[in-house]
This record gives sequence, C-alpha cells and structure tokens, in this order.
Amino acid sequence: MVLLFNKPYGVLSQFTPEAGHRALDEFGFPPGVYAAGRLDHDSEGALLLTDEGPLVKRLLDPKYEHPRTYWAQVDGQITQEAVRQLMRGVNLKGYRTKPCRAEIIDEPEGLWDRVPPIRYRANIPTSWVALTLIEGKNRQVRHMTAAVGFPTLRLIRAQIGKLSLDGLQPGEWRVVTGKVV
Repeated sequence: MVLLFNKPYGVLSQFTPEAGHRALDEFGFPPGVYAAGRLDHDSEGALLLTDEGPLVKRLLDPKYEHPRTYWAQVDGQITQEAVRQLMRGVNLKGYRTKPCRAEIIDEPEGLWDRVPPIRYRANIPTSWVALTLIEGKNRQVRHMTAAVGFPTLRLIRAQIGKLSLDGLQPGEWRVVTGKVV
C-alpha cells in the first residue's frame, strides 16, 4: 500500500511526537505504513507512506535519481541569474549539488494558507521558484536558495516522481494506485 500525504507545516515525518512538534500519528493512517523519506517539520507537502520495504529502498537510494519538485517562496525578487546558478548546481559546505531544473513561477494557484504565516516585511518582496531535484540532501533546497542570495521562507514539496498533491489539502492523504516512480 502506498499513500500520498500532504504534510502540514510543523509536523514531523515520524509517528512519535517530539520536542513539542506534531507527528504522523494523528492523521489516521492504516497500520503498518511508515514514511518513505522525510520532510523537515518546517516544510510542507508531498510525503509518501508505505508498507512496501523495496519501494522505500528504491525511493531513498540515490542511484535511482527520482525527481522531486519543490516550490520555494524566497526572500526578495529572485533573478534569472540566481535561477541559472541553481540549474548548474551550487557549492554547499564542500559539496556541489547536481544540476536541476529551476524556474521562476507565480505563487501556485490554489495554495493553502500556512499556519503560522511567513513573516511579512512591507519593504522586501517575496517571490517563488520551482526546483526539480534528483538528489535529496538534508535541507538542500533551503541551502541552495540561500547560496544564491535568496533564503527560503516557505518550502512545499509539490511532486514526487509523477505524483502531485492534486488538490490534497494539508493533513489529507489518498491511496496511490499504479506505478509510483
């Protein structure tokens, strides 16, 4: 069984609450499933849960390079030059990220409000960038946007492989049928 879950902001990608954070145990998942990957508590969006061990191995093994698409709301008006740098890969603490797809986007249509909202500063605009990565280092998108001068304020994983949130609201999940990745 494979489930696609829209993980809300502030929820851990584990079933046990910790350090005052909510966890997956409150969302009524069928017994025996567990998270196939992670999203930080301050990130939102697509998270797969499954009871299929081989699928988890495939999703987490870097050699399979399955794509994941993120929407990042960044501090400031991101530039085409910054997007080109993201696409080529950036240096992060002795590691160079693999090339990725990146593009400036409008605020995604139908986007839910984040609770709590991001900080607002009247004199500094925000903008959105979509990034599709084939690797998943810890907090990679946040580190990448900061490295090109545009820190991430809000991060949403919109798609894993061909699976997109497709109208799932935060806290909602659905059973996935067919090929996952």
